Amino acid sequence: MSREYLKKATLTPKSDAGETKKIVRAILDEIEAGGDDAALAYARKFDNYEGEILLSQDAIDAAIAQVPEKLKHDIDFAHANVKRFAEAQRDTVANFEIEVVPGLIAGQKAIPVHAAGCYVPGGRYSHIASAIMTVTTAKVAGCKHIVACSPPRPDVGIAPAIVYAAHVCGADKIMAMGGVQGVAAMTFGLFGLPKANILVGPGNQFVAEAKRMLFGRVGIDMIAGPTDSLILADASADPMVVAVDLVGQAEHGYNSPVWLVTDDRALAEKVMELVPGLIDDLPDVNRENATAAWRDYAEVIVCADREEMAATSDEYAPEHLTVQAEDLDWWLERLSCYGSLFLGEETTVAFGDKASGTNHVLPTSGAANYTGGLSVHKYMKIVTWQRSTREGSKPVALATARISRLEGMEGHARTADIRLRKYFPDQEFDLTGND
Repeated sequence: MSREYLKKATLTPKSDAGETKKIVRAILDEIEAGGDDAALAYARKFDNYEGEILLSQDAIDAAIAQVPEKLKHDIDFAHANVKRFAEAQRDTVANFEIEVVPGLIAGQKAIPVHAAGCYVPGGRYSHIASAIMTVTTAKVAGCKHIVACSPPRPDVGIAPAIVYAAHVCGADKIMAMGGVQGVAAMTFGLFGLPKANILVGPGNQFVAEAKRMLFGRVGIDMIAGPTDSLILADASADPMVVAVDLVGQAEHGYNSPVWLVTDDRALAEKVMELVPGLIDDLPDVNRENATAAWRDYAEVIVCADREEMAATSDEYAPEHLTVQAEDLDWWLERLSCYGSLFLGEETTVAFGDKASGTNHVLPTSGAANYTGGLSVHKYMKIVTWQRSTREGSKPVALATARISRLEGMEGHARTADIRLRKYFPDQEFDLTGND
């Protein structure tokens, strides 16, 4: 490749690993051993909160009463879009059965998991949209028990808009507990909750590490790192729109990479000129995040042509991928590694993050090479079944016995033998597989 870096990252998200693993392991072990009391102790320590853990209906009603009607309408709009898209996703998975050979019928069945734990960040930003994305998809999938868990603020509790979103989207319980202790409470079934079968939703590095450590005893949506975004732009793109979109994603966090890949040097240089001023114009906390993200993690890459641009994007496998270039159908057909794709200036990552209907819980750190984002399918077990007539079992039993013996698995072979002898006592079979 002949790509040229006009700006190169000096850090990667892995540069900030630190003591996270050791801290999370200790908290999980202590909470598993100490149960409710240990989780409450960590809630007091880290959340600085001693209020109600599982919100009563009165508490939910009180929180909802604080949410402005206009915001309720916006949340309802986003919920309707996410629900509509999730229902369409669910309908792509069908139960079926097929006669594989005469007399042997096999099938597929989609079964939703029983209990879902949905983590909703509520620290630096109140992630209203995360409640919509996680709870709605679990509800549409058919989960029987859904917990929405979000960090409370000292002496306040969960942000009222998060409570409203979780409630209207179908959460059965809303838990005021953040961080590792919240994830642990859902996994271990504390406070009278059913043990979660799956944990979903974004969180900080401690939440992500807790989910990674618990994976196996509980399902997770994915192992996530800091959010990342890449923009593919050609000479037809508006430099100001590109720059604003980059800054909009950089505000997520100090270690959130943003990348611009283009085949037009003039566009790249103009965007690099515009970004610092746009960052300076942000509110304080947003400006702090975006400044660090742009300084340490951002990259601007100039490629020879659009094919090299596409190849570069696939190599990075971004969580969010935006195309602001001509011939959008070509890009849709060509690109293959991304969490969610935004085609054309008329849409943007923030639309998907908040209200357009596609899910914003997406693979980060290159994981889009092998997985997609959160969907109803994540909450569903695709299981198989089979049944057979005695005559239909004959060819399968013969093949099974022979293959098993060639593998050295005599016990397997004999489970086939016994059926052949029982069902066809007057017939002789070659069960060795030898010519």
